[in-house]
Amino acid sequence: MVTSTSPLARQPDKLDYASPTQFTFGIHQLPKVQFFVTAVNLPGLSLPQATMATPFKDVPVMGEKLEYSNLSITFLVDEYLENYISLHNWITGSGFPSKRQQFSTFRDVTSNTKVLTNPTPSVDKVGQASPDKTMYSDAYIMILSNKNNPILQVSFQDIFPTNLGDLDFNQSATDVEYMTVTAEFAYKIYTLETL
Repeated sequence: MVTSTSPLARQPDKLDYASPTQFTFGIHQLPKVQFFVTAVNLPGLSLPQATMATPFKDVPVMGEKLEYSNLSITFLVDEYLENYISLHNWITGSGFPSKRQQFSTFRDVTSNTKVLTNPTPSVDKVGQASPDKTMYSDAYIMILSNKNNPILQVSFQDIFPTNLGDLDFNQSATDVEYMTVTAEFAYKIYTLETL
């Protein structure tokens, strides 16, 4: 196949490479975490193929539902573990491992994503469904140029934690290595916006 455009016209006009250290991360629900983030991934996505059966060879065709990988962040833990505790409270508020009150307390009191002006009814009582927006948050990754100018914003909608890594304490450490922890999040969708 011959292209009508000359190869010289198809050369890139920007020859700088992306740097893995040029980013910022923000999440409304966890203000004490976002300051300490040292690593974040831009999740991959896939479009699984469907198969059209024929008498000869099954023919692969384009699928119809995207599958997004989880967002993963690594952050330094502060001395008083405030950022770790804030994420821990979000997960336990969502899963309420010991009593149902943990869910309503996080939703009505602890959450930084406020939606309702009055407290919602207890989750034990049957009645109208209450908005669950307080259990989610929005987040972003701002990708920066080599001169620290924002060039791309990745916006995540309705993010929530699915995994919080271990904190390993060790008396036999020979040098001070500050503690880091990794957390994973699921989300509804993410979008890319060039700035």
